[in-house]
Amino acid sequence: MVTGRFRTLALASCIGMLFVLLAGALVTNTDSGRGCGDDWPLCNGKFIPSYTMETAIEFSHRLITGFEGMLVVAAFAATYLLFRKNKPDFKEPLVYAGGALLFTIVQALMGAAAVVWYQSSAVMAIHFGISLIAFAFTLLLVVWSYRVKDGKPKEFVVPRAIFPRMLAVSIFCYIVVYLGAYIRHTDSAGGCLGWPLCNGEVVPELQGATAAVFVHRVGALIFGLALIGLYLHVRRISGKGEGLTKSAGWALILVIAQILSGALLTATIGNEDWFLFTNLLHNLIITGLFGILCDMLIRSWRLREGREKV
Repeated sequence: MVTGRFRTLALASCIGMLFVLLAGALVTNTDSGRGCGDDWPLCNGKFIPSYTMETAIEFSHRLITGFEGMLVVAAFAATYLLFRKNKPDFKEPLVYAGGALLFTIVQALMGAAAVVWYQSSAVMAIHFGISLIAFAFTLLLVVWSYRVKDGKPKEFVVPRAIFPRMLAVSIFCYIVVYLGAYIRHTDSAGGCLGWPLCNGEVVPELQGATAAVFVHRVGALIFGLALIGLYLHVRRISGKGEGLTKSAGWALILVIAQILSGALLTATIGNEDWFLFTNLLHNLIITGLFGILCDMLIRSWRLREGREKV
């Protein structure tokens, strides 16, 4: 049985992971990654370091990550203890809780390695991607806990053609996210001034930061078109408000919001305070969008037409 306490714990771990993501983005966007020097887990050789803005931001990120780690461990332990005796029906939450724990550990180790040893921008961009996967697992656990709140949910059949499309869209989303993280870690956001044109051109000279930002923009455009096609496909075969249609609709809304937030990001490059806010907004939207896509991907697999009954 899924209790209210379990749902609360799962929700707390999901919200905590979101704060970890945003805190990490804040560290990157304020260039505070060296705020604790080369020390880990201590900060500048101290348990509670002296105050500077960079140190405060980096140290807060570590505290949030540590607290979230305890929540994830607690959620995994609760999932295992509550549902280990009924694996056929509750294998799903065990996978979600285990995945959240695994990627939280990987994320923490990557963060520690980045402090102690120099890591290239290309490697550090993966750090955000790992955090995104960890968040997706915590979100999937929350979604599952609410779906089974009143007993086993009514299932529907998803045509087999949806899963390959969902898989391709999800992978492409991750690639676009990585490109965005790479731009942040290389401080290349100013490579394309203006929107939707890049430096006043449809296709600018593809060198350095301009090439990175332009490729990211093209990827975002393709991703948006792919989600429009996915929504139309899902709605055509499922009907309005049925099956995956509602989730696909939310994904479409969020990708439009993400593209517009990217335009806002470009418009605020010259204002440091607003640029920090729009950066965090951009991260927040893509986090929610990636979580929805992961849920759709799993349901399109588990509920696919012709699947074996468990």
